[in-house]
Amino acid sequence: MINLELPKKLRASANQAHQVAQEIFRPISRKYDLGEHDYPVELDTMAAMVEGLADSGTQKIGGAAGGRSDDSESDEHATELLGNTNGGNMSALLNALETSWGDVGLMLSIPYQGLGNAAIAAVATDEQLKRFGKVWASMAITEPSFGSDSAAVTTTAVLDGDEWVLNGEKIFVTAGQRSTHIVVWASVDKSLGRAAIKSFVVPRDAPGLSVARLEHKLGIKASDTAVLLLQDCRIPKDNILGSPEVNVEKGFAGVMQTFDNTRPLVAAMAVGVARAALEELRAILTDAGVEISYDTPPNNQHAAAAEFLRMEADYESAYLLSLRAAWMADNKKPNSLEASMSKAKAGRTGTDVTLKSVELAGSIGYSQRTLLEKWGRDSKILDIFEGTQQIQQLIVARRVLGKTSSELK
Repeated sequence: MINLELPKKLRASANQAHQVAQEIFRPISRKYDLGEHDYPVELDTMAAMVEGLADSGTQKIGGAAGGRSDDSESDEHATELLGNTNGGNMSALLNALETSWGDVGLMLSIPYQGLGNAAIAAVATDEQLKRFGKVWASMAITEPSFGSDSAAVTTTAVLDGDEWVLNGEKIFVTAGQRSTHIVVWASVDKSLGRAAIKSFVVPRDAPGLSVARLEHKLGIKASDTAVLLLQDCRIPKDNILGSPEVNVEKGFAGVMQTFDNTRPLVAAMAVGVARAALEELRAILTDAGVEISYDTPPNNQHAAAAEFLRMEADYESAYLLSLRAAWMADNKKPNSLEASMSKAKAGRTGTDVTLKSVELAGSIGYSQRTLLEKWGRDSKILDIFEGTQQIQQLIVARRVLGKTSSELK
């Protein structure tokens, strides 16, 4: 029998994240939506709080705890005894969900909680985890010449003595200006194709790294999205994540492992925004006299109530798929299929729920009297970054049908 209740050891962390969302994020959500590119100074207090929690061994508030369990030895022992572990990935997912319920743009702006941190946790060596364990890392993958095809990276990394020299341009880098480090994808040998693509940790003050501009966006305006230039950018030799060796047989699997950790996190963000919209819509419908019943068939209820029930069912399925993908990562089970399934379902559900909520709320939903219209704008990016809806469906099809990327494009 499957127990769908949250594990006791994670409830306190999730509740804490929810309090942050409710007491800190919600009150300033509209302020930083209107003040695009203004730095949320209220988050400086959170930076100290997050660092204190990390030092005390408490779970992190944002989404950077994923990748490895906080206590790998005890978790492995628990797995042997019980066959079940709920560790860093599950904790990060729940915390990302709760904070995104407050404001996903602010969640992406929490100091030391960037998506690059999840990438470091996924593939870094033990020594690198010690060095980069307390940095604020953003992720730089996309380039002007490609979007969803991560294997088309043209940024290069050339070893020169004890340093890597990086050259290229990265676009749509979340927290690209504010973060202290950037996880950059680059090729160490273009002749070897995608197998030569590695990830590198680039400090903000590295010579040759600069911010070309900040993007104006539809949503998540509290989060800065930057274009970065790497012009003969030099970093230490041991800042390459994982092994520097190019394994043609293993191919692209090394760096792509990052997505198996980050896609469930993005799915959780979409689930959090969807839940926020559903709660707001329920209140609006209730005030309008629309009763939502779980005892009466939807087709015998008010049309708005029937739509609400449909969206709530989609929300629940996206939530459970996300939990499953994170649980598999914590229990060291291959989760590429499940990570893409959760990202595809949650991304689609997030946009559907938020935009339909705007529609059903009428003029209230379209105005700035509530946050519904903002959530509608914010949710769209969650169906795009970390792999678009179409890419996720393609990955799922390959896994289900047993096809390679060359066989099914």
